[in-house]
Amino acid sequence: MMVEQEPAKNPFRAFAPKPVNTFFDTVDSDETVLLLLRQHPITQVKWVLIAILLIFVPFLLSFVNILGFLPLRFHMVAGIGWYLMIIGFSLESFLSWFFNAYIITDERVIDVDFKSLLFKNVSFAKFEKIEDINFTSSGTLGTIFDYGTVVIQTAAAIDEFEFEDVPFPSQVTAFLNDMLTEVERQNGPRRNS
Repeated sequence: MMVEQEPAKNPFRAFAPKPVNTFFDTVDSDETVLLLLRQHPITQVKWVLIAILLIFVPFLLSFVNILGFLPLRFHMVAGIGWYLMIIGFSLESFLSWFFNAYIITDERVIDVDFKSLLFKNVSFAKFEKIEDINFTSSGTLGTIFDYGTVVIQTAAAIDEFEFEDVPFPSQVTAFLNDMLTEVERQNGPRRNS
């Protein structure tokens, strides 16, 4: 399954098995990234459409002459300011998608929540701490484009990880279950305490 897939060379993929040149803050020297996940690209259409619509707002407002009380040179400044806000909104939305990542290594699962340029939260759990894995895929778009949420329950400090709107949730769940089976085979069966 995941072992047979070619390493992903495209840094913008939402489902990237064995990604090439992928690094993150807390990587150990002997740790290997096996799967990098982001939200499915179809979930990003909303902010793209909003940005495209916002581009045309100044043209629509020019018919209403809402800035008529300002001198003409301020119209240009207002237009530049408007488009800079659209660029900022688009850049922030893209960076949020790109850096909100779910990483599966050969030792642990990692959830990187990128809230803004000034704040991110990184949570991880070793495979030994994972207790249960399941997924849900709902809605028309989730069914058509095969994306959903993978929920990982753990006995770690963070008791639940949610990989939201990731592509191929059934494959991700099967891969994680295979990894758990491999860890149990190497370490022996778990004991309930």
